[in-house]
Amino acid sequence: MPIPSAIITLVLGMILVLGGLWIGQNINLLPVDASVNAPIYDELFRVLFSIGTILFVGIVGVVVFSLVRFRRKPGQIGDGIALEGNLPLEIFWTAVPAIVVLFVGLFSYDIYERMGGMVPLGHGGHGDSQATEERVWGGIGTAGAMQASSEMAISPLPVEVTAMQFAFLFHYPDGDIISGELHVPSGRPISLKMEAKDVIHAFWVPEFRLKQDIIPGQPTLLNFTPTRPGRYPVVCAELCGPYHGGMRSTVVVESADDYDAWFQANRKLPVSEA
Repeated sequence: MPIPSAIITLVLGMILVLGGLWIGQNINLLPVDASVNAPIYDELFRVLFSIGTILFVGIVGVVVFSLVRFRRKPGQIGDGIALEGNLPLEIFWTAVPAIVVLFVGLFSYDIYERMGGMVPLGHGGHGDSQATEERVWGGIGTAGAMQASSEMAISPLPVEVTAMQFAFLFHYPDGDIISGELHVPSGRPISLKMEAKDVIHAFWVPEFRLKQDIIPGQPTLLNFTPTRPGRYPVVCAELCGPYHGGMRSTVVVESADDYDAWFQANRKLPVSEA
């Protein structure tokens, strides 16, 4: 007795879904994660990678099966059987994409909110034309507040970032240090106040899963906490001119002792201490 096609389709569908979920959870195409923010972004990537794998393999499988199963046979010269109208199939291929799109949209919104993307843009006084607007990004959001409560006890390290054609400059106001590299201690919250001097630039560190545009006339606050010592590239991800591709720098994540040694070796001493 032949196996009903509905059962074969169900089994193949289950194998496809389970295989896509396994691939999404076990195959990592991302660079190493080096910040508190990274695992949150990686959740979204794994979900999208799983869904993409299921759709890709499923669609390619159906196409290949159709090419083999319904190909023209030798000596066959007539038209194929005229088929039209399959209400269950039409409902299926309408409902499933709608559910997937709705799920991805809600999950993406949750990730965006957890990363602080819903923080209001304006932080100046109402009615004050001289108030400065600041964009805060890379925060913890409402959902992640409890997880990062222990980090809040540590005062953030303030760093002023100036983006210009075609370089990043990092100013440490506490030690009056100006550097072409960003040095930060591992495990300590970092608060970057970023400004662009000419055109739109972007501060992107793939290992941190952070990318933030830097817009002239709009100071931007970017908060993150590095977790893995190492050297990571800083890339300008907005086309900012003919040498845009060369606008790169480095984030040096160090242990607390190594950072303190670097800071003491480079800071400018007050006149009374010199």
